[in-house]
Amino acid sequence: MTQALIDFIHSHPRLFILTGAGCSTASGIPDYRDHNGQWKRQPPVQHRDFITRLATRQRFWARSLIGWPLMANARPNDVHTSLQRLEEKGYCQQLVTQNVDRLHQLAGQQRVIDLHGRSDQVICMDCHALHARNSIHQQMADENPAFAHYTATAAPDGDADLEGIDFSRFRVTDCPACGGMLKPNVVFFGDNVPKERVFSALDSLRQADALLVVGSSLMVYSGFRFCKQAAQLNIPIAAITRGKTRADELLSLKLDGDISAFLQPGARALPPLTAE
Repeated sequence: MTQALIDFIHSHPRLFILTGAGCSTASGIPDYRDHNGQWKRQPPVQHRDFITRLATRQRFWARSLIGWPLMANARPNDVHTSLQRLEEKGYCQQLVTQNVDRLHQLAGQQRVIDLHGRSDQVICMDCHALHARNSIHQQMADENPAFAHYTATAAPDGDADLEGIDFSRFRVTDCPACGGMLKPNVVFFGDNVPKERVFSALDSLRQADALLVVGSSLMVYSGFRFCKQAAQLNIPIAAITRGKTRADELLSLKLDGDISAFLQPGARALPPLTAE
């Protein structure tokens, strides 16, 4: 089936690539959903709960003490390097990722829109100052030594499955600039993707020959909207992923299985595009 991918890209060389959590599982970062698109664990924190409830923020940041180092230390895998190779050869017009791990950039990808933000930054909800996540993480670790001995299974996006403890004892670090509320600079569930990111991505999609979905079930509307738009524009859609996607009926090509097994040989086999 790799030949089917090569033929698809060769016929549609200006790709709009949309990536999801399946791209990063080989880097040790868990994904949210199973092959049927269902939650593997409890849904992640909701934006409204984080903003309005101190208890939610205490639970989030306490679990982050365990989960964030996994994200911070993750490195690109063969999927990221294959996508970078496609860009280098001239086949990627724009890559839009639903991931917040910045692994595409670490792999050398240049044209990336971080649709849901970036987890390596923390933003103040009051003064909007940006801080390095590693710095805030260390401050919270220093202020909460009693939590240092806890261990838990890593969960997606810097979370951990830490349960059954008293989170009310956790001291949440405030903004070093103004004392305001800190939040990872990512779009939590229940929040909206900034319009300028969506508009920029849609502009790129309109100029593309095809949409290539990699490692996403598309169950979240913020990603699925690009498939809907592509279908309305009669832009072909291919997907490389495991299991069901929300856009299955819209796909021109679906490769179901190990993403790298399809993408890596395909990216290697395609010749560089000749500049016009």
